Amino acid sequence: MKRNRSRAPLSWVSCLRLATVPAVVLLSLATCARSQSTQSADIQDQVRRINDAVNRVQSQIDESQRELAELKGQLAVLQGATGGTTSTASTEQPPAAADLAAAVAGIRETQAIEETQLATLEQTKVESESKYPVKLSGLILMTSMVNTQGVDMAQAPTIALNGPGSTAATIRQTIVGIDASGPHLLGAASRADLRFDFFASPGGSGYGASTALGILRMRTAHAQLDWQHSSAYFALDRPLLSPDTPTSLTAVAIPPLAWSGTLWSWNPQVGGQHDFFSNRAMSLRAQGALIFVADPPSLYGTAATGTYLPPSTTEQSRWPGVQARLALVNVGGEDGARFGIGGYVAPHRLTQLTQFDSWAGTADFNFPVTRYTRISGSSYYGQALGGLGEGAFKDYVARLYKGEWYYRAPDDMGGWVQWKQHAGQRLEFNEAFGMDNVPAHQVRPYTITSADSYYNLARNRTITGNVIYSPSAYLLFTLEYRRIASSFVNSPTEFSDVIGLGAGYKF
Repeated sequence: MKRNRSRAPLSWVSCLRLATVPAVVLLSLATCARSQSTQSADIQDQVRRINDAVNRVQSQIDESQRELAELKGQLAVLQGATGGTTSTASTEQPPAAADLAAAVAGIRETQAIEETQLATLEQTKVESESKYPVKLSGLILMTSMVNTQGVDMAQAPTIALNGPGSTAATIRQTIVGIDASGPHLLGAASRADLRFDFFASPGGSGYGASTALGILRMRTAHAQLDWQHSSAYFALDRPLLSPDTPTSLTAVAIPPLAWSGTLWSWNPQVGGQHDFFSNRAMSLRAQGALIFVADPPSLYGTAATGTYLPPSTTEQSRWPGVQARLALVNVGGEDGARFGIGGYVAPHRLTQLTQFDSWAGTADFNFPVTRYTRISGSSYYGQALGGLGEGAFKDYVARLYKGEWYYRAPDDMGGWVQWKQHAGQRLEFNEAFGMDNVPAHQVRPYTITSADSYYNLARNRTITGNVIYSPSAYLLFTLEYRRIASSFVNSPTEFSDVIGLGAGYKF
């Protein structure tokens, strides 16, 4: 539209156009921000849309600056036209001039806001080499333990031993996490994550060490493709037979109730899942995976020598283990009720003539009791479950008799249950009990007095309770009590009370 510069006041059309410029700019910015936050679209398409939106906003700013220059010119004409009036009139601005001055101030304020928002859009982000989003998170955690009697690890006790008590503190349970989302493949969204702590032992077993300095240890890892009702993945994680673990802030490097009823050890896996009847209140989830099970902590004198690391008993069998689980899952999400049953089997090979299988049948549940309370748990029965984090730390027992070795893979049964209560969003209470039991009569004939105490362990029980307080989204504090009872086939049951304190900062 051409403007008549000889006409002093602005036309209503011009004023209306000026008034709509900020709205158009803000609408463009909102469209740009909304486009930037949409994770389901292709990332490259998002970048193109953001660039287009920025270009549109920039053109609007250029138009606003041009019209601002015209307004300044018209305002100067108005001020010149009123310059010859009386002194009384000169002390007051004409109504048209006052309106123009207000409009100019509004345009300047809007332009400043637009420039700030553009700077936010164009700021440099932390990104990966692949240019896909990557997020760094973690928990800086300090824990302290007071053990009234001997335990296997003062910083993270799991069994009670005969001996004096101890007091320990560590920051090695600190966790660092990396989460990433990637491109779409075959109609599925891709994502990955890694979790590290600093609890690796110098010997490489990964079950802890007494050194105060942390050694980086990979805990879990996932790379996954997600369709609407299915997923496929490879991972380093606990077995899918154990979807939940009890809650604790002092038992992080080794999960709570480990070796007391929780199948927890992290092993490489390749698998997938699919949800049937997902359009109903409860869906049926079918899961399956191959699992490459490691040996339990070294008990049999097969530790690495130099740079040589002997293959595990499952690696010597040349076949991975298989695990499967069927579960009823509330469609409402993880806060809903769920119940599952599962099975696992894996071959092991000790010598050319000695082979055995580890296997297990499991059941798990997790459901709300009231609005503020929830009960969860898991149970199992099987054989040779040391590689999954139970079995009293062993897959088999052995002894030498008259120049010949005899082996046995002991049975194993156990489980855990937890009751959780929420007192608002900042305070929660957890009480749990767990037990792992290998029949003593199966272990007793193979007792070796000079062996590690783990070897002679038959039953391990732990009862625990904790309170976790979070005054903000980033701070966590906890007080926890545990009582560990460990029964050995060649000595009385040992007890230890464990009092733990913890403080964490999430980032």
